[in-house]
Amino acid sequence: MRKPLLLVLALLVLAAAGFAAFLATWEIPAPTARIEKVIPNDRLPR
Repeated sequence: MRKPLLLVLALLVLAAAGFAAFLATWEIPAPTARIEKVIPNDRLPR
């Protein structure tokens, strides 16, 4: 019972490390859409 548990834990650690490496090297493109939002004057501090 101990060896299968160790195998599952090792696979989980390996999968987490792989996912972390993927996120660290992924070049996410910057958003290119322009966003304009109108803020009413009564919401601004005076």
